[in-house]
Amino acid sequence: MTDRIQKTAAIAAGAIGSAAIAAAMLYANRRKKKNEPTQPGPIPSGEKPETD
Repeated sequence: MTDRIQKTAAIAAGAIGSAAIAAAMLYANRRKKKNEPTQPGPIPSGEKPETD
């Protein structure tokens, strides 16, 4: 009976580990996209921006 419990625990641990890895990868991919630099759009009036 102990052997059966150990096998079940090993399978459960593997499933939990796989789910944790998948969640971490999804989170990392989502964070990466937000950190991409964005370029400003064109000036509405068509004039060149003044810089010092």
